[in-house]
Amino acid sequence: MRFSAAMTAERLLPQRLALRARPFLGRVDAILFSSDERGEAGRISLIAFVIRVISAVIAFVSQVLMARWMGSFEYGILVLVWTTMIIVGNLSCLGFHTSVIRFIPEFREHGKMAELRGILLASRLFVLVASTVIALIGVGGVWLFSSRIESYYVIPFVLGIFCLPMIAMSDLLQGIARANSWALSALSATYIIRPLAILACMALALLIGMPPDAKTALIASIVATYATTIGQLVSITARTDARVPAGPTAIHIRDWLVVSLPIFLVESFFFLLTNADVLMVGFYLTPDDVAVYFATVKTLALVHFVYFAVKAGVAQRYAHYTHGERSKLAAFARETVSWTFWPSVLMALVVLLLGKPMLVLFGPEFDAGYPLLFLLVFGVVARAAVGPCESLLTMSGNQNICAAVFALTLAFNILLNVILIPHFHLWGAALATALAMLFEATALSFTVWRKLGIAMAIFIPARGAA
Repeated sequence: MRFSAAMTAERLLPQRLALRARPFLGRVDAILFSSDERGEAGRISLIAFVIRVISAVIAFVSQVLMARWMGSFEYGILVLVWTTMIIVGNLSCLGFHTSVIRFIPEFREHGKMAELRGILLASRLFVLVASTVIALIGVGGVWLFSSRIESYYVIPFVLGIFCLPMIAMSDLLQGIARANSWALSALSATYIIRPLAILACMALALLIGMPPDAKTALIASIVATYATTIGQLVSITARTDARVPAGPTAIHIRDWLVVSLPIFLVESFFFLLTNADVLMVGFYLTPDDVAVYFATVKTLALVHFVYFAVKAGVAQRYAHYTHGERSKLAAFARETVSWTFWPSVLMALVVLLLGKPMLVLFGPEFDAGYPLLFLLVFGVVARAAVGPCESLLTMSGNQNICAAVFALTLAFNILLNVILIPHFHLWGAALATALAMLFEATALSFTVWRKLGIAMAIFIPARGAA
């Protein structure tokens, strides 16, 4: 029996209230509980958002504890190293963690089971080898340029590099789970289990007498990341093996790379764009400044997660509609803009109201980041106003132009950071980020309109899509 919010309200509420609530609850049923693709996407987005909210709470508490345990200087070192590892680990997938979301439903829909078995096998082997090679190059690079790196960063970076293969494999497994609409499996390992495991390992390390510094935190991260990813690999492999019958395997790695590499560029530019401000603050300013800025960004996480949740729920649906009726694609894409914008505005108001006391939890010096929230919130809401445009472009075969937009935005962001940070410090980083997000949203929305004829902007009427 399918759940219905409207029917539940009729059973539990007085008749007068139930009648008033019925139109709204009917729309909720249509979005979340219908049996079609739209309902499935809505449910996945809701699950993704709930997981990311829980993850935000876990991450916030763990980061507060880390900052309290380590102090702002050591915490700033950890933040810069771990952020770099997350970026490089994601890029080590070379686009396969996103392209599998497109390939797996396509192969299953067209009955290409040999290719389906091939992409499941080849993607895992390819990502593991590529990330290991990049990790070895990274260790060599740190050793070769150690004289040009601040001494307090050298050992933490070497330790962090050991996590790269497992971070990359975790991102790929997340993509495979998303392609199968396993939202809980896709997100829980990375966003709930891993941060809890890192926090537990760090607490245990301190209990046995290890020093409360960045090196200890990174050792804890290595143990937790390897344990979490291996468990994720066993779980996802068992579920895919149960769903895909045994048989011959066809591997077309060259054809898959042709699709994956432009997606790799899109993801690279997007990831660098999302984290460029933290990296640039680390380049120009001290670890204490990095700590304050990163704590401010973490406080903003609830607003970011609305965008991520919708993106996680709709990517495979975009790919499905692309091969069907374009009118359905346009209507669904327009609807996802509302899914992104209004919850983001609500979350932005909550963050601005509670931002200062949340920052003080990190330590008394961290409340210096509160004024920056107003600039950063503006940029995040501007991005939410156009919905997940890059997913729409990528899943509709326009990944090349999407990569070009992100490359241009990244260059604009870096240029602004180079100009503004030396003069305005953390204010310069926040202003550069907000302006870059506004530029990105405008450019992506315009590109979608030119390529697909869909008006991805919250305040443009649906009739303007043609």
